[in-house]
Amino acid sequence: MSVRRIFYLLSAAMICLQLFVGVPPPGATSWAAEPTVQPSQAPKGPVEPGQKAVAKDAAAKAAQEKEQLEELKLLELFADTLDQVERNYVKDVTHRRLMEAAIRGMLRELDPYSNFIPPQQLDRFKVEVENEFGGVGIQVSVEDDRLRVISPLVGSPAYRAGVMAGDLIVEINGESTKEITVDDAVQRMKGPVGTPVTLKVLHFNATEPETITLKRENIRIETVLGDARHSDDSWRWMLDQEKKIGYLRVTGFGRHTAADLQKVLQQLADQNLRGLILDLRFNPGGLLSSAIEVSDLFIAQGRIVSTEGRNVEPRVWDAEEKGTFEGFPMAVLVNRYSASASEIVAACLQDHHRAVIIGERTWGKGSVQNIVELEGGASALKLTTAGYHRPNGKNIHRFPDAKDSDDWGIIPNRGFEVKLSAKDMTQLIAQWRQKDIVRKNGDAPPEPAEGADFVDPQLQKALEYIRTQLDAEKPAQEPAAKATPKHEAKPEAKPDVKAEEKKEPEKKDAGKKEPKPQEE
Repeated sequence: MSVRRIFYLLSAAMICLQLFVGVPPPGATSWAAEPTVQPSQAPKGPVEPGQKAVAKDAAAKAAQEKEQLEELKLLELFADTLDQVERNYVKDVTHRRLMEAAIRGMLRELDPYSNFIPPQQLDRFKVEVENEFGGVGIQVSVEDDRLRVISPLVGSPAYRAGVMAGDLIVEINGESTKEITVDDAVQRMKGPVGTPVTLKVLHFNATEPETITLKRENIRIETVLGDARHSDDSWRWMLDQEKKIGYLRVTGFGRHTAADLQKVLQQLADQNLRGLILDLRFNPGGLLSSAIEVSDLFIAQGRIVSTEGRNVEPRVWDAEEKGTFEGFPMAVLVNRYSASASEIVAACLQDHHRAVIIGERTWGKGSVQNIVELEGGASALKLTTAGYHRPNGKNIHRFPDAKDSDDWGIIPNRGFEVKLSAKDMTQLIAQWRQKDIVRKNGDAPPEPAEGADFVDPQLQKALEYIRTQLDAEKPAQEPAAKATPKHEAKPEAKPDVKAEEKKEPEKKDAGKKEPKPQEE
């Protein structure tokens, strides 16, 4: 049976359903729209209010009928096109490929952030949202068709087994890694927690490979990083020990980001923290709930963010005093690649005068995506359902026709705009990469690292600001940081959305139901 034939059968079923519920089929005469008497027999005199209501209702039904007919015609157009491609295209194309392409094309017409996640990409998408997976904890790359370790994750099975940066992975479970892709390597090493994976590893400067069997664990990707690593591979959080200025680099907003950040802030507070630099550069965003929780760590009261959509109720989130870390100056670093959840945090701290924003104008992504499960959870739809606004009510989202003079993104405070050239950005990323790598016993790189001598002008501007604020103060006082976790103090849960993302069951009609915000 052809797809076109199936379409006509479905159309007939829809018409029968409309007749059953009392809606006339397309093309039929609507009894609701048809006058009960001929025009010549119409009563003369003023029209009663009840007659006006009947006429208005009839017009509404007629418009609905016209819309339904148009929908059926468009469905027929789609079915005819699909039928022609399946029967006459020069090459054979699967139904799945055609339908997925049609879905992607439809979503591309909406915005750059709505998307269809097919079954083969769903696992990777979940890792990006959750920032955790079952594996051994190795970051890898392919160089000259060889699988090389970039860095193990601190505390992971690979780290404890002695796998280090620069090692070559020759085999995974007895299969050669020659000409393997990074995606294939990652998929081979991932798996259910508790299951084994055997690697043959050629350590840096070794002549013979070592066979290592590791047991997979739940691996959490770090999203809160420091300035550099100590000899024991832990992060150094205090950038200026004399002035007690802390430095935190947040690479994304996952489910554990706020809790991890809170622990570090408490450590810094115990060391008499006097100033803080929060680095959100190159941070693409993450969960809306995480951005709200992080913002709440730094302000004691007032609006954090609000959201509004076409088919969702407007929502607002306000800060609570308990657990707030305050009493010290802050600087937030952003650049053109800071987006979504990172813009929520930056806007909140700027509007409440909690921090100065240093760097350059941010990306401008002010939309919330919901994740809706499809095919019983085998695939998913990431759909933009709302937009969010900063505490002062201004827009964050950069629309396609937006001008530089319009309200979008986060603009650094006056006098604190510091732009980096393309070369500077390349050196900054290279410098970060070297700092992130875990090396044996804290060893230095085997050769001079790219970006090692780079002086970060945006970071230097932040240090200059914090030091100036501290020099202008009276004798330093300890910050009024609270040790009580905010998430324990707040009974009302915040939405798990990616400002990625809340999973919802597949539904034929969402109606007026309010979606829970996610991204991104």
